Amino acid sequence: MGTKPSMRLPVVSHGAEYLVIGYLMRRNILAYKAPPNNEGYDLICIHPDPKKSSKQIRVQVKSRFQTDCDRAFPVKRKSEGTFDYLVVAFLNIGNFYGGKTVDGIEEPEFFTFPAKWIWKHHKPSTSGWERVLTANVDIEAFKNEKGFELIAGELSIAYPTRNRD
Repeated sequence: MGTKPSMRLPVVSHGAEYLVIGYLMRRNILAYKAPPNNEGYDLICIHPDPKKSSKQIRVQVKSRFQTDCDRAFPVKRKSEGTFDYLVVAFLNIGNFYGGKTVDGIEEPEFFTFPAKWIWKHHKPSTSGWERVLTANVDIEAFKNEKGFELIAGELSIAYPTRNRD
């Protein structure tokens, strides 16, 4: 009995980075994509007003396309110190495990983890697949807008409001 070949969806994987850029920019965080195969991070985030801050935040983006995934994601120890935050995008495009047909399509979910949190929960592996397990960890504080707010806060970007003059 052979193993099934892994599914590769490069368009979906690259799309995750652009989705994260869109959500960051929706929060008024200026986000730029790093060159392909850049070491350790995929995005650079800065304050939209260069007069207010010159700080930069490096963001690594990881994605999982399966709705029925185990909520773990790969992170290699050698990338320690190369990013400030890691955003994992659970794209939820359908159920793929156990011979299921493609059902279970749901809205994507984003979790923004500080680097310290990643290394605290990192699990080395003898098989070579180093990862972060989240199945039995409360990660709601990092979900969607709450997570993006961590980056906005570190960059001192106030939530957009209308002036009432």
